[in-house]
Amino acid sequence: MIKNKIHKYDFLIIGAGMIGCLTALSLLKKNFKVLVIDKGNLNINDTRTLAVNAKSRDFLKSLNLWGSLKKTQPIKKIYIKDYINFNELIFDHKEEDMGTIIYNKELLSHARKILLNKKLLYKNINISILDLLKSKKATISYKQIEFKKIILTAGKFFNNELIINKKSFGNRRTSYVGFFNHTKKHKNNAFETFTSNGPLAVLPAPNENEKYSTFIYSAKIESNINFQKLISDNFTKTHGNITLKGDTKNFIIAPHISIPTENDLLLLGDTLRSIHPVAGQGWNLGVKDISTLISLLDQYSISDPNLNNYYYARRMVDSFIYLSFTSLLNALYENKNNFNKLFVKFGYQSLLKISFLRDIFIKQAMGRISLV
Repeated sequence: MIKNKIHKYDFLIIGAGMIGCLTALSLLKKNFKVLVIDKGNLNINDTRTLAVNAKSRDFLKSLNLWGSLKKTQPIKKIYIKDYINFNELIFDHKEEDMGTIIYNKELLSHARKILLNKKLLYKNINISILDLLKSKKATISYKQIEFKKIILTAGKFFNNELIINKKSFGNRRTSYVGFFNHTKKHKNNAFETFTSNGPLAVLPAPNENEKYSTFIYSAKIESNINFQKLISDNFTKTHGNITLKGDTKNFIIAPHISIPTENDLLLLGDTLRSIHPVAGQGWNLGVKDISTLISLLDQYSISDPNLNNYYYARRMVDSFIYLSFTSLLNALYENKNNFNKLFVKFGYQSLLKISFLRDIFIKQAMGRISLV
């Protein structure tokens, strides 16, 4: 009697979103054996754009994905203003752009196509992570598999409190995302305005005529927002007449850091942390998760009992700094007392007047220097 073949993998990746697929491609490049599974049917309904900093762009180039993207929009300058200070903060960089806007769907489609062609991605798989962790084996699409570690990137479907403990940061908020046409060219400029209810960002969406942009607004309020008025009141001067395009979608943001309660479970991307979009760094932090893991695997064996500890020691510090910063920033702008206003003015004016601080801010945002 012939026994069924057992397919052996180094990593089983749960979640075929952006971070899950890019993690798989990065590990494949290092000759690790990986398999990706997802509970969903792999339909891509995400119409959002993605702000890719210079470091993340280099990462995508290393995976030969960047050249396959047809719709990209570089950011030349970033303008920041708020309801407390009168002068705008302007960030630019002479040597390279300030990031690039791409469409989520295009990048994810390319990444998934590679994995599907290699038969390393399976959909509609609903399976217990606890059972997987205990046995290190499973039957997936009629294949018997064994693996050494699980990488979890699918917090939306598998966020089980038996597996993950969360430490919350700040208030739960709603992020609203939409697109609009405008009569003036955006000139590859991005804008962030700190309103009294929450931050509002406008980014140039990939489009040939430069008269199409996307907005991201986040606030504690969840209804009765007149987005046409909100965008027009803040950006008619820079963008001309504004017309909303399509539906505005909303996403719940619950800032947190997650810690797994089980060994041999690595958390990457949004499963490890969610971060308020005021920083614009959530996805770029996910790329740093991948890069950190790959770097550690260059130094340590996958079976090293301390691999997980090394990984979390590095990523928790970076996540904590970003979450603390964004939570503090939100609290300062939303709680309108005199002390907070003075604190905001001091920080704002420091960036406005001291070019050295602006340069550090720019390089950090581009990923050229790290907080840790």
